[in-house]
Amino acid sequence: MINAIIEVFPVLMRGINITITVFIFSAIFSYLFAFIAGLCRVSNNKFVRGGTGVYVEIFRGTSLIVQLFWLYYAIPMLFDVGIDNRLMAGVLAISLNYGAYMSEIVRGSILAVEKGQTEASIALNLSRAQRMRIVIFPQALRMMLPEFGNYLIQILKATSLVSLIGMTDILYHGNILRSTNLSAAPTVYLLLLIFYFIMALPLIFLTRKGEQISKRGVAS
Repeated sequence: MINAIIEVFPVLMRGINITITVFIFSAIFSYLFAFIAGLCRVSNNKFVRGGTGVYVEIFRGTSLIVQLFWLYYAIPMLFDVGIDNRLMAGVLAISLNYGAYMSEIVRGSILAVEKGQTEASIALNLSRAQRMRIVIFPQALRMMLPEFGNYLIQILKATSLVSLIGMTDILYHGNILRSTNLSAAPTVYLLLLIFYFIMALPLIFLTRKGEQISKRGVAS
């Protein structure tokens, strides 16, 4: 077992940079899409709300794997333009998918702020933008933190899908090694579990910190 680990570990490490790179970019753009779409979903403009709603429902209602294949394989074939960069396709698919899910957290958190807060800010003669920036959004953000932390871990696990379009992440190298040496399969997948768990540990800590922050000042 020790010899197998010594053999497999360096192979998996070849893909760690790809996994981390995809995760970082996917997390950044997922949150960006989430905030933009979430704020658009509470807009007074019905066309903005409707257009954003179409995006959210499409990406929530279809498979991430299909979206990934669509962005990387189907669009170039259908429209003669596309995303020939695997990193861009992988990051965009994950970001659009999880951004759609998290936009509902943004929207729900904003709507969950007590109406009295809005009424009080109107009484102070604050504009809609000022009410959102000064009064509503800071309170809503605190509600978003626990779920945002959970989705951060989900995004990390979703990075494994980029191996399906040929990106050389840790799962890609693990599958190549397993295909050439079937006896190494148990060690490969055991180490993959450990790799993802170790990478998730800081995110689990951040999630718990987010939960603690969200409870501050809230009566039990």
